[in-house]
Amino acid sequence: MKKLSLTIIAFILSFSSVMADEGMWFLMHIERLNHRDMQKMGLQLTPEEIYSINNQSLKDAIVQFNGGCTASIVSDSGLVLTNHHCGYNAIAELSTAEQNHLKNGFWAGSLAEEMKPESLYVRFFVRMDDVSKRMLAQVNDSMSEKEREAALNKEIAKIEQENSEGGKYTVSVRSFYQGNEFYYFVYEDYKDVRLVGTPPENVGKFGGDTDNWEWPRHTGDFSLFRVYADAEGQPADYSTDNVPLKAKYHLPVNINGVEEDDFAMILGYPGRTNRWMPAQGVEQNVKYAYPAWVEGSKLSMDVMKKYMDADESVNLMYASGYAGIANYWKNRAGMIEALTEHKTVEKKTKTETKFNKWANKKANKAMYGDVIKNINNYYSLTNEKAKQTNYLLNILRASKFAVLPYRLGSAFQQYVGANDAERKNLLPRLEAYIEDTYTNYHLPLEKEILAKQLGLLVSKSNYSLPELVAEIGAKNNNDFTAYTNAIFDLSLFASKEGALAFLQYPDAAILENDPMYKLSNQLLDKYREQPEELEQPTNDYEASFRLLVKGLRESGLSDIQYPDANSTLRLSYGKVRALPADKRNDAKENNYTTLKGMIKKYKPNDDEFDLDQSMLDIYEKKDYGRYANERGELPVNFLTDNDITGGNSGSPVINGKGELIGLAFDGNIEAMAGDVIFDKKLQRTINVDIRYVLWLIDKYSNAKHIVDELTIISK
Repeated sequence: MKKLSLTIIAFILSFSSVMADEGMWFLMHIERLNHRDMQKMGLQLTPEEIYSINNQSLKDAIVQFNGGCTASIVSDSGLVLTNHHCGYNAIAELSTAEQNHLKNGFWAGSLAEEMKPESLYVRFFVRMDDVSKRMLAQVNDSMSEKEREAALNKEIAKIEQENSEGGKYTVSVRSFYQGNEFYYFVYEDYKDVRLVGTPPENVGKFGGDTDNWEWPRHTGDFSLFRVYADAEGQPADYSTDNVPLKAKYHLPVNINGVEEDDFAMILGYPGRTNRWMPAQGVEQNVKYAYPAWVEGSKLSMDVMKKYMDADESVNLMYASGYAGIANYWKNRAGMIEALTEHKTVEKKTKTETKFNKWANKKANKAMYGDVIKNINNYYSLTNEKAKQTNYLLNILRASKFAVLPYRLGSAFQQYVGANDAERKNLLPRLEAYIEDTYTNYHLPLEKEILAKQLGLLVSKSNYSLPELVAEIGAKNNNDFTAYTNAIFDLSLFASKEGALAFLQYPDAAILENDPMYKLSNQLLDKYREQPEELEQPTNDYEASFRLLVKGLRESGLSDIQYPDANSTLRLSYGKVRALPADKRNDAKENNYTTLKGMIKKYKPNDDEFDLDQSMLDIYEKKDYGRYANERGELPVNFLTDNDITGGNSGSPVINGKGELIGLAFDGNIEAMAGDVIFDKKLQRTINVDIRYVLWLIDKYSNAKHIVDELTIISK
């Protein structure tokens, strides 16, 4: 992340009265909390038009995409719009070296050409309700945290069963405000979701890691899928008999463009924020956890890139994994700098000092008196453990063979202990799992990444190591190359053939003594380890964190009015809003970018900034059709000041009339600390302009039949 420039500082001083609208809000609370503010800013919809249980509303067009992103329904025949990076896994899975849809793009010419990935689903939100009183009636202050959790889980199971309608719906009870409130959410899942179209990677991922989290941006980060259902419109497993879903509601698309101060709201599934995190929790992340994450991620990326650049088939295998690691590498590095620059620890400490004085007043002391002491004690005891956990996490995320032996070995243990009849039943399932698992990996890459990550763990950890790792590291000066080569030569888990052979000759002793199985078990055990000496401090911390949030709300010492994000449907609202003028952006105002600016970034044969000749040709012709703005430019991306986080990727950006104007895909690096603190002056959401999306489909890709499905609003 770059230091704040004098330009940005001047911008802050000049526009100090301009504030972004903080908060990720429940849809059921809009009328009570936010509707009047939203109307003043330009909203023309009623609360009922946004969220209704009995009638169609905006919420019916918003889906969670494959559990980690957001998408929207944009046609009455189940067309789904999300980010390119959200569809990345599915697109890569459907690609081959000969038909590389990830690299070259793909557009289905008909329903018959739409392609089904192995595993992809969308989740529709049906309804939600408050069950706080019911849940909190199950617990009391004399319970330990484990006892409390057990009592709550028992009640959760009842609520989920009561509302599932015999398994028709997925029901989830979630806690909010650190366990002080509870709501249940009812969802309906559709599992037959097919790829309709995607731009080529050099458009969908234009700018790569260099432009990630940066503005000005010129990325066509979108892809299209379609939801299929059975003849009655009900969820069904994939079948050629399935038909496109008749959507309950779909978003109309407005191509009139956006201007500064236009109202914008975003509906989606933000993954996780930590706005209520205590000061020492932020300190632990900045000084211990995040630096380890950054270092481990960079090592993985360097190893992967070496092999990916050398072989296109390897590049396809690891493209999605690399992109995920690179995204969080840059995020965590930016978080360290942003949280430090914002003096977040100091600010939170001041609030907690005030809270501690309030907590130790006579009326509050019995409940709140030890809260800050318990929280700070826990973090002081776990700083080094947090650092090691992040080194371990990088091994488990980057190395296929760090986790595979543990998972497969657990199934092998069951197989070894089974009788003949049970083995006969297990055998085909295990064979299928092995066939599916031992695909899409490159052995030299896997060996090197495991060896180097183990070496990093041993050299940097100040916490107790897995016994085997510590022993090998001490013997080999932290060089795990020879050890890794040896275990790949000796282990039954190193190849599909070895794993299948074990099924023919199952032997408990062979499994228990397998070197890769031993390593995998020790890595996972250490990652999950909860030392006995931390048992009571952890219990006290969990109880105290809950009381801190409760007390901050009760005392009025916190200005946060909403619960942290936790992958439940939320709405944020704001406006189209520029950043300070930037000479790198050719647009009239620094709240949008243009195709002209994208072409200026073009670098032939560059991994991140290359473009194909057809893009250059169409730019020269200026064939923008109805998608150009009044200045004759083709807008690409634009900025709003909405409050979003990871999981909002793919969320629709909607104007005051409920019409789609863009697609959220990133945040700006100046406000990288947004998961912990909301920067009212610099927080921005980077969005793909819907006009650029439609131009790419229509003019650039010659797939106008897809645009014809949409309900388009124009002047």
